Amino acid sequence: MYEDILLPFDGSDGAAEALHHAAEIAHWADATIHVLFVADTTQESLTVVETEVVDALVREGEDVVEEAEETLRTLGADHESDVVQGNPAPTIVEYAERYDHDLIVMPTHGREGVSRYLVGSVTEKVVRLASVPVLTARMRPDEQLTFPYEHILIPTDGGAGSTRGAEHGLSLAASLGATVHVLSVVDDSSLGLDVRSTVSGQEREQAATDAVEDVVSEAASHGVTDTNRHIEHGDPFKVILDTIDSKNIDAVAMGTTGRRGTDRILLGSVAEKTVRSAPVPVITVGDDE
Repeated sequence: MYEDILLPFDGSDGAAEALHHAAEIAHWADATIHVLFVADTTQESLTVVETEVVDALVREGEDVVEEAEETLRTLGADHESDVVQGNPAPTIVEYAERYDHDLIVMPTHGREGVSRYLVGSVTEKVVRLASVPVLTARMRPDEQLTFPYEHILIPTDGGAGSTRGAEHGLSLAASLGATVHVLSVVDDSSLGLDVRSTVSGQEREQAATDAVEDVVSEAASHGVTDTNRHIEHGDPFKVILDTIDSKNIDAVAMGTTGRRGTDRILLGSVAEKTVRSAPVPVITVGDDE
């Protein structure tokens, strides 16, 4: 399923939790973890990036990476490491694509203090821009990451983005022997009370049903037979969170939207909100074209 996992690492508590989770995945997949520290040369305090300043950033990165490598050695995980300079988000995306990594693992924020890769900054930008699947994990004091995943949620609206997310989620579920929960949400918020709204509502219900059935049919072709269908009404983001809670979901796989070379998900979109708030890992899949 995975051979090369890229782990952007900044030494924060959230990054440390992501490192342990990535190591579990790597053990299962017999994959190599590539630890990457990006010396951020775009920091506002660096109005002029002189050689000694950059060297200090690189030295910091070498110390952080050494800490990660020591942990991975203890965990028995195959690993490599690199320290590079640049603007963190695009550098991470370009690095993953250049070296053919098939998964990026990042935390959304640390348990204590503020991670350099917090949501709204590097992690969020990587999710928007990456063509490589990105696994994000929100870490709070009362939350733990579980692997292997036994229940995987695949939200779908039938669009191309959803299809990419579903394909990845089904492949992962097949490899793990996990149960798949396929969810489509009918958003009634824009419907009025007239006849046209009733017709539109019926069409949306049918579209949601069709979207779910398409994924279930695709699941069978992947050898996934343990599937559950969910057609719900309401705010898609809130329904996703409710489903995670009520169905004991361990991970979410979903697609992003957008064109190559632009932000792949719009601010405030369902994918972005899910990455920000889900208490379980979220694997987002962008357009690889």
